[in-house]
Amino acid sequence: MQVLAVVAGANPTPNIDILVVGGGGGGAGGYGGGGGAGGFRTNASLSVTAGTSITVTVGAGGAGAAGSGSKGSDSVFSTITSTGGGFGGQGNNSNGGPGGSGGGAGGYGDPTGFTGGAATPVTSPVQGYAGGNGATNSLKTSAGGGGASAVGQVSSAAGGNGGNGTASSITGSSVTYSGGGGGGTDSGRTSGTGGTGGGGAGNTTATYPTAVNGTAGTANLGGGGGGGSQAGSGAAGGKGVIILRYSDAFDAATTTGSPTVTVSGGYRIYQFNDTGSITF
Repeated sequence: MQVLAVVAGANPTPNIDILVVGGGGGGAGGYGGGGGAGGFRTNASLSVTAGTSITVTVGAGGAGAAGSGSKGSDSVFSTITSTGGGFGGQGNNSNGGPGGSGGGAGGYGDPTGFTGGAATPVTSPVQGYAGGNGATNSLKTSAGGGGASAVGQVSSAAGGNGGNGTASSITGSSVTYSGGGGGGTDSGRTSGTGGTGGGGAGNTTATYPTAVNGTAGTANLGGGGGGGSQAGSGAAGGKGVIILRYSDAFDAATTTGSPTVTVSGGYRIYQFNDTGSITF
């Protein structure tokens, strides 16, 4: 049963259920690390005010690159900000970047290894998990980016898998969001898979210097981009998404930005795949 927030002297307005997913981080090149997933946040009873326009900012995915990738952009609705995913670290060169979930570290870190990006913020509300650390050996295998429910993985013999995301049924169907990108590898090794929830796979190649780029994170799931092969580039992270719903006993809201609007299961459901606004 929806709880109603009644404003004196005005029409009642709903408390809304909301999901806010940040843009996924970009993967890295040169057997680079996978990008971290965009931050995942929910609120089951967010108060809104009738007649007040709320800006809906959907974060873009970070760019992939031949070097280290780029951090994803934040998604913002009212008081809720989901941090963009951290970038994957270039192979043999750098650490993963911090973000909603952290980016995976680059490979070839003999003797001490590189470090996966931290999930930020590190205190409540936790939005995701850290990227994997690079392998401490001379094999060119990079780590996966963190996801909303698991850290990125690392392997001494293959690219690390991205951390898995988290499922939400706010649309009426269970959908998994915020998976980490898989790590890339040099020729002849197995690359990392993307985490469930839109994480892009890392990539490899049979013969150097053939360049194979990583796989992009899925748009509007906030997945991290996959790392590229030894001569390849990392891929872009997936754009984030903002989804809200409230009881269909209340009138339809006014929107900009062309969200997808459905009425199902007793709810009005608004899915913003791009930036816009909503007035209740």
